Amino acid sequence: MSPQRILVTGAAGRIGVMLRTRLRQPGRTLRLLDIQPPAAAEPGEDVETLTAAITDEAAMVRACQDVDAIVHLAGLSREDTWEEILSANVDGTRTVLEAARKTGVGRVILASSNHAVGFHPVADAGPDGVPGEAVPRPDTYYGFSKVATEALGSLYHSRFGIDVISLRIGACAERPSDERGLSIWLSPDDAGRLFEACLTTPSPGYRVVWGVSDNTRKLVSLTEAEELGYRPQDDSEIFAAEVAPNKPGPDQDYLGATFTTLPLGRP
Repeated sequence: MSPQRILVTGAAGRIGVMLRTRLRQPGRTLRLLDIQPPAAAEPGEDVETLTAAITDEAAMVRACQDVDAIVHLAGLSREDTWEEILSANVDGTRTVLEAARKTGVGRVILASSNHAVGFHPVADAGPDGVPGEAVPRPDTYYGFSKVATEALGSLYHSRFGIDVISLRIGACAERPSDERGLSIWLSPDDAGRLFEACLTTPSPGYRVVWGVSDNTRKLVSLTEAEELGYRPQDDSEIFAAEVAPNKPGPDQDYLGATFTTLPLGRP
């Protein structure tokens, strides 16, 4: 059954803006929340806009009222200081899940990242790619925060029965930025298909799945996402002749690539 009201946190961010039109359906209201005011509703668009921080528990409880599902995108999307990462990504996710528990929201989709397993060797990907529930091997404080996000989702499912799907998103953009991006690209249209599958699949329980398109060079498994009903239609190979090659180096041996050599805690 399609949820009638969906709360989207981080709605003014890059992926939030992409999903705004792609999750639009007749009879569905999108409640868009961000620390920066989301764009106002367009004519005929059924949206509600809220300005709040995900670390504000009272505000999140209000935002979750009468909500059927949450798409949690808010947080820092790059490496930052330990304190900032803990506040935005770890405590923020706990606050969202706690608000969902208090208000009876039955399903939460959490934006995890490939950087939760960034130190997974590319050579160990295997013929079917790195599985959705590969053992965490974070490459940064940011990657650690996504491991924590997944663990919190598991806890809130096991303790309180909330359906939680953690999406290890690759590189969601209009086009890949470099050669490595060809293997983990998620097109905006496929992102819409993936989130829709996560929102509508019956009783998923707790899952960790990859969020990538059906790329010729993909290093990760689509099996788990396809079990939820995801049917990707795009392939990064159409950009192969245009993207910049990656600079050779040991970081290219790992799924997280250049994140594996970033200075920890540097914004």
